[in-house]
Amino acid sequence: MTGERPLAGVRVLELGTMYAAPTAGRMLRDFGADVVKVEPPGTGDYARQWTPRKDGLALGFSRLNAGKRSVAVDLRRAEGRDLVRRLAARCDVVVESFRPGRLEAWGLGYDVLRADNPGLVLTRVSGFGQTGPYRERPGFGTVAETGSGFAYINGWPETPPTSPPFGFADSIAGIAAAMGTAMSLYRRERTGAGDVVDVALYEPLMFIVGDMILKFQASGEIQGRVGNGTGSASPRGVYEAADGGWLSIAASNQTIAERLFTAMGRPDILLDPRFATNVARMEHNDEIQAEVSAWVASRPRDEILAVLEKHEVVASAVNDARDILADPHFRERTLVELTGNDVLGRVLMPGPVLHLAGSAGPAYDGVPDIGQHTDEVLDELLGLDDTQRAALRTLGVTAA
Repeated sequence: MTGERPLAGVRVLELGTMYAAPTAGRMLRDFGADVVKVEPPGTGDYARQWTPRKDGLALGFSRLNAGKRSVAVDLRRAEGRDLVRRLAARCDVVVESFRPGRLEAWGLGYDVLRADNPGLVLTRVSGFGQTGPYRERPGFGTVAETGSGFAYINGWPETPPTSPPFGFADSIAGIAAAMGTAMSLYRRERTGAGDVVDVALYEPLMFIVGDMILKFQASGEIQGRVGNGTGSASPRGVYEAADGGWLSIAASNQTIAERLFTAMGRPDILLDPRFATNVARMEHNDEIQAEVSAWVASRPRDEILAVLEKHEVVASAVNDARDILADPHFRERTLVELTGNDVLGRVLMPGPVLHLAGSAGPAYDGVPDIGQHTDEVLDELLGLDDTQRAALRTLGVTAA
C-alpha cells in the first residue's frame, strides 16, 4: 500500500525518556506523525546508556527512536523551558513522562500550554498517574509489574514472584498512551478542543490481569502462580519435543481439546470422565499434562507441529531470536529494516503493532544523534536564524 498514513501532518513533541513515553512516540510515528524528541544536551535520553550495545549504540534506544528528530534543549534553564513552550505551541501533541507536578513547577502545565495552543493534546505517562495518593511516587516498569499483581501470578508455585526480563509494563503503557492520544486527536477534529491523556504505568497491565481481582471477590481465592498454564483451561502449556525443541499448545476450548486428542491418536481420552470436559481436566490437570508431554516428547518438534497444524490445533514453536529472523511469515509481515546507521548496518526489527489496509508502512531511516536536528527544528518551527541559534548554544541552552 502507498496510501497516506493516518497521522500524516500531526506533529508530536516528545519530552519523555527511557521506555514508555518513547514507545508512545514510536507508535505515533509508525502511523505518520512527525516526532520531535527533546533530549538534555550532552547526555541525551538515559536510554542511550542501556545495554545491550554495539560500538556505543544502545539497541533498545535505536528500536524506539529510529526516524525521530532529536533536539537538544536544557529544561533546567528558563531559556530552555521557554523554547519548549514555544515549540509546544506549534505542535499537536506533547508526550511527557516526568513525575506529576514537574511540568507545572517548570511553568509548562497544561493550563499554560493550552493558553498558547487550545487544541493541544498533552499525553502524560507516569508511574502512578496524575491523581491518587501515590501520584508523587516515582515508578518504573518493575514497580508497575509488581504493584499491578502481574508478578505475583507469574512463574511457578515453587518460584518467587517474577517480573519479565524486558519492558513489559512500559511497552503496554506506551501503546495505551498512543491509543489515548489518537482518541483525543479524533475528538479534537469534532470539537476543536485539546485534552489531557493520563496513563499510569501499572493500569494497562492491571487491566490484563484483572480476572484475578474478580476471582478473589467472587470466591475469596487469591490466584497463585501456575507456570505455563492459565489456571482456567487444560491442556495448555509449553512442552519439550524429542529433539530438545520446545513448543506451545493451547487447547483453550473443548473443540481444540478434542482435535488435540485426535492428533495424538488418543480420542479415547474423552471417554475418561477425568478428561471429558475442561472442568474435569482442570481438576486432573497433572494427569492430562503428563499424557500430552509424553506424546510431544515422542517425536521431533517439526513433526509434532506438522501433525498439530493438520488437525487445526492451536500451537507454535517456542522461538528464539534466530528462529524469528529465519521465519518467512515474520519476514514478510512483521519485521522491518532499520537503515541509515553505520554501527548496525542493515538490520531487522519488529515494525508496527497493527496493519491498516489503506496506509503505507513507515520507514525507519536511522537513529538520531543527540541534538542532530536542533537547528533544523528551531528554524522550521520557530524561525530562529543562525545568530539566534548560535546564541542559545553559547549559553548552553541548546546543542547541535
